[in-house]
Amino acid sequence: MVTEVSTIPTRDQVPEELKWRLEDLFSSDEDCEKDMAKAKELSDKLSGFKDRVGESAATLKGCIEVALEMGDIVEACYTYSRMRQDEDTSVSKYQDLQGRASALAVQVRSASAFFEPELIAIPEDHLNRFYEEEPALLEYRHMIEDVRRKKEHTLNSAEERIIAMASEVGKGASNIYTMLNNADIKFPEIEDDKGDKVELTKGRYMTFMESKDRNVRQRAFEAMYDTYGALINTIGANLDTEVKKNIFNSKVRNYSNAMVASLDRNNIPTKVYENNINAVRNRIGLLKRYMTLRKRLLGVDKLHMWDVYVPMIDGVEMKVPYEEAVTTVKEAVRPLGMEYSEVLAKGLDGRWVDVVESRGKRSGAYSWGSRKAHPYVLMNWQDNINNVFTLAHEMGHAMHSWYTWRTQPVQYSDYPIFLAEVASTFNEALLNDYLLKKITKKDERMYLLNHYLEEFRGTVFRQTMFSEFERQIHEAVESGGALTASSLSDMYLELNRQYFEPEVKVDKKISLEWARIPHFYMNFYVFQYSTGFCAAVALAKNVLAGTAGAREKYIEFLSSGSSDYAINLLAKAGVDMTTEKPITDALDVFEGLLDELEALI
Repeated sequence: MVTEVSTIPTRDQVPEELKWRLEDLFSSDEDCEKDMAKAKELSDKLSGFKDRVGESAATLKGCIEVALEMGDIVEACYTYSRMRQDEDTSVSKYQDLQGRASALAVQVRSASAFFEPELIAIPEDHLNRFYEEEPALLEYRHMIEDVRRKKEHTLNSAEERIIAMASEVGKGASNIYTMLNNADIKFPEIEDDKGDKVELTKGRYMTFMESKDRNVRQRAFEAMYDTYGALINTIGANLDTEVKKNIFNSKVRNYSNAMVASLDRNNIPTKVYENNINAVRNRIGLLKRYMTLRKRLLGVDKLHMWDVYVPMIDGVEMKVPYEEAVTTVKEAVRPLGMEYSEVLAKGLDGRWVDVVESRGKRSGAYSWGSRKAHPYVLMNWQDNINNVFTLAHEMGHAMHSWYTWRTQPVQYSDYPIFLAEVASTFNEALLNDYLLKKITKKDERMYLLNHYLEEFRGTVFRQTMFSEFERQIHEAVESGGALTASSLSDMYLELNRQYFEPEVKVDKKISLEWARIPHFYMNFYVFQYSTGFCAAVALAKNVLAGTAGAREKYIEFLSSGSSDYAINLLAKAGVDMTTEKPITDALDVFEGLLDELEALI
């Protein structure tokens, strides 16, 4: 049985059945090395198409095929090496392998830098003739059109090659943060609610923040931010570098700002970003009402930042071991049909998941993988209800990948980031519905309502606040300002005050929280947690209600990959993300849950 332990095990102490089986992707490191060598050969072959892309239909088709094969191999090698490194970030062997895989990715991007400028340069009438001469090219039409729509932001071949060559350097800030945050940073021991000294880790932090003992929560909070505070100038300089990189790339490509450049990768209008912030800001009173209820239920004179995660319902402790969580998630997804349920069960039982926290292992949770094998999930398991929802969340990502890889050709076998959080949050909605239907005890029901309200708060409100912060720090530099640890902390503190005061005492140490958030190194990624959550709530509501065709449309959505633009795929599934309606509808659900919890008290 998987249980929490006070001592973090080393990788070799973890039972095999609790580790993901990366051998399904590459049977050995040597096989990965062989594919890296093959990718280099394909890179050389691709170079032979330079200055020839628009020569004929056959040449264009051949170039695309080589590029896709090469990209598929590189993705698998990079994924494998990175997941091996994530098992224990301190192992130099996999630091080296990942470094070489990353360098290979840069090499092939450099080798293919000529492709997009040459594709864009093909006259429209010539391209239409190519489609007639070589009907197989029609399979790539959406991919081709997506490249050509970015004409004004695409440089000439030589310039694109330089940018591609510099991309590895551009990852410097993110890589430094990853190593600092996962391998090098050390947290002190704190005293738990039993009086024992226990090592604080990022994985355990939320468990401590959910402790019934307020002193434990405060100790964990202060230890966490004292540790980051000791490194705050270094982390601030690092984030400043990341922001400047994003702005540089946007200017080079003739975008008005970094946010526009980032969203344009998936053809997302900036109004989607702004609508999310505006809709949440207009309903910020709901968050403050929730905090008022939290203060009342906890029975405290002042609600502090270390009080905002502990379950509000006293006397209920929903400890869930991993084996029970697996069974629960399997049952919860049954509304999606037999195939979905069977594949998900196969993944959970077939070592897709790396389960427990171990020394040096990357923190947090994610789903990743390659169409060469199957999706994988990284966890750092703790026996609480949050981790059950995290498991459902990450398996939602995994199933999205599985359906896409099974259904789409290689050119459409990925899905845009904008869609990624829909499939994951959808599964959380199914899980919450399943648990609320299963659990009839008043206190446990109240506990679950509290939990789902927390999911809303943590995803819609919190991630929207993050997206505001990310927009602010980029705008600060774009307007000629500078980012320092002090200015970053001041901006972050003020946002917390706007979101939480006066209902919560916004403790000064929360101003350092930005330093532990890895999403700020992901270039306007974080807002999609909120938009994805809201889209998922709408889609899940339809499936659970038995709306005609809702399940089929959702499975079709999971199977669509990048065969159309993200906005269009969501519209086909039944959600229009160009309006504020999905956000406001989700906040209506939040308000309904809040009403129900208040009524039960």
